[in-house]
Amino acid sequence: FDLSEFDLVISNCHCVSKGVITKPETMHISYCHAPIRYVWTPWLDPRLSGSFIKQKLASFLRVWDFQAAQRVDYFAANSFNIAQRIKKYYKKDADVIYPPVRTSLFKPDLSVKDLGDYYLLVGRLVSYKNPSIVIKAFNELGFKLKVIGTGPELSNLMKIAKGNIEFLGKVDDFELKKYYASSLAFVFPSEEDFGIVPVEAMASGRPVVAFRQGGATETIVEHVTGEFFDEPTTESLVDKLRVFNPMKYDSRVIQKRALEFDEEIFKKKFSEYVTIKINQ
Repeated sequence: FDLSEFDLVISNCHCVSKGVITKPETMHISYCHAPIRYVWTPWLDPRLSGSFIKQKLASFLRVWDFQAAQRVDYFAANSFNIAQRIKKYYKKDADVIYPPVRTSLFKPDLSVKDLGDYYLLVGRLVSYKNPSIVIKAFNELGFKLKVIGTGPELSNLMKIAKGNIEFLGKVDDFELKKYYASSLAFVFPSEEDFGIVPVEAMASGRPVVAFRQGGATETIVEHVTGEFFDEPTTESLVDKLRVFNPMKYDSRVIQKRALEFDEEIFKKKFSEYVTIKINQ
């Protein structure tokens, strides 16, 4: 893109948009959701792993991506987790501004009698998000689980799932709100850059059982809005769920924590951030 006519450029970047070319005096602020995952963190996203050609492409992209990052004047990261990666891979400092979550869309059912008898998993069903460990854990425990989402792993997961697990596919916002608010708890098995869906669950007043890595460690307050399991394995999740009591959490307290990530707060903080950088 030719952005030479602009005085200020803001890129919203999970991949290559930070690489736009600007004139020297243009200020470029990049809101970075992650250094390209399949390039820099292949253990989290192995799409460019495996074949010799994929590895050569990843090597080329690492060189290009580092050079592109040097053209950015200021980085804002969506979590401290990502700020650390920006420092490591791009050698650039980054300020942290948590991304916007539509917390106003979700509301808790404040009465215990309104809760269902199931746990909930929501998200794209891809291997690096670890949905299989959740399916295997609930197979072992026999607890009811509802799964919302689609992806390349769906058919495999349906083949191994027992009768206590229900796959709902895609649902609309109204149904999603209902399933969040009525669940016993939300299960989050992946290491994410930030992680929107745990915050949506908390906005619905429900505790989260999450893998202790990535952005979830910055949004979930242990013993207050949820709990962590320490290894991305079925065994670790089973051990945590065996002792987990979803009834001991206060829905209002959980919701209050989620509201700290509301989209209106993001708008205010990002606007203030840009204004500060312009006036430096």
